[in-house]
Amino acid sequence: MKTQRYHALDVFRGATVALMIMVNNPGTWKHIFAPLRHADWHGWTPTDLVFPFFLFAVGNAMAFVMPRLQAGGPAIFWKKVIKRTVIIFLIGLFIMWWPFVQWQGEELLFKPWVNPDNPDQGIRILGVLQRIALAYFFASILAFYFKPKAIIGISIGILFLYWGLCAFLGGEDPYSLEGWFGTAIDKQVLGVAHMYKGEGVPFDPEGLASTLPAVVQVVFGYLTGLFIRNQGQVDWLWTKVPPSKEPHFKLLSGLFVTGFLLIVLGYVWSFGFPINKKIWTSSYVLYTAGLGVLVIATMIWYIEVQGVRNRVTKFFDVFGKNPLFIYVLSALLIRFVGLFRIPAGFSEDGMQLYTTAFAWFYKHICAMIPGPPELGSLAYAFCYMLLMWAVGYILDKKGIYVKV
Repeated sequence: MKTQRYHALDVFRGATVALMIMVNNPGTWKHIFAPLRHADWHGWTPTDLVFPFFLFAVGNAMAFVMPRLQAGGPAIFWKKVIKRTVIIFLIGLFIMWWPFVQWQGEELLFKPWVNPDNPDQGIRILGVLQRIALAYFFASILAFYFKPKAIIGISIGILFLYWGLCAFLGGEDPYSLEGWFGTAIDKQVLGVAHMYKGEGVPFDPEGLASTLPAVVQVVFGYLTGLFIRNQGQVDWLWTKVPPSKEPHFKLLSGLFVTGFLLIVLGYVWSFGFPINKKIWTSSYVLYTAGLGVLVIATMIWYIEVQGVRNRVTKFFDVFGKNPLFIYVLSALLIRFVGLFRIPAGFSEDGMQLYTTAFAWFYKHICAMIPGPPELGSLAYAFCYMLLMWAVGYILDKKGIYVKV
């Protein structure tokens, strides 16, 4: 049976990239609408769905690539997966260090791996792309060597194992910022200098320990993609779906039921293991995977079954065709432009002030929009996303698709 091409998966992936760019690039971090902020700790906002959806999309894509890797044998598999993992990880590390120099007063100085004047400050090792690389690597191994039923069992085991590690290795409040066990591992392996400090203390939301359940996020995406690729015709479900003459009935009914069950399981588990993105709890994995399944099912119904192709689907499809390149460009460009300072008057004590092209655009264009300041910040994020879309559109028109 010829595998059907699902345009909905490209749109899902593209929408995720577009949202990632917007939430990562507001006009100012001081003024952001609540849905575009991450939850302070426990709980979730729409923004907390973006990263797990991206990992979920990585798993979806794996389902369509893995048959070729399996046909090629272990040598081809390991060469491809290791190469892709290393490249994505190094690109992520490159972004963290980029642009390798920074302004200090009137001097442009090299950014050291570890600050000699403050050994607790340095280049962060882990991040979004690094987590994607590691989660992809381990999920690929599971997909290559194990059957779907075994993968499901292993995934359940991983989620319970992570719960046990958090509960028994943590402090008095094991799910708190201070009590979470993973920080101690990151300090020992990565070093304080190379950890994220946005919470006011050394704590990495893409740390080593919380990457373990993130692997399952990719696995859920893979299993969903496998189900979609086979159009609901599978032999590894415990409950068989009765045959239907209606096209897509098995597929859509299976996806909607599975998504609903995952959401319920994640919500119930959250009473004992709170939904939390920053430590990537097991309940968070189930809950966001369930939402991802429902969103994909809805898109398949709308785009594939109803046959809708409009400007919205075409817009997000541009991001979906070059997701990694566009995301990387969005991170590199804004830092590069920041090197070119524009004189912006003087402070009260006579010190020269500077701005940058993007900062000027926000202050003099977006921030001037009538209404709350959050509106101007959102407008800037939207404009920056449109700039990245324009690059993707040009690449798509020229037939250029950057892959690793």
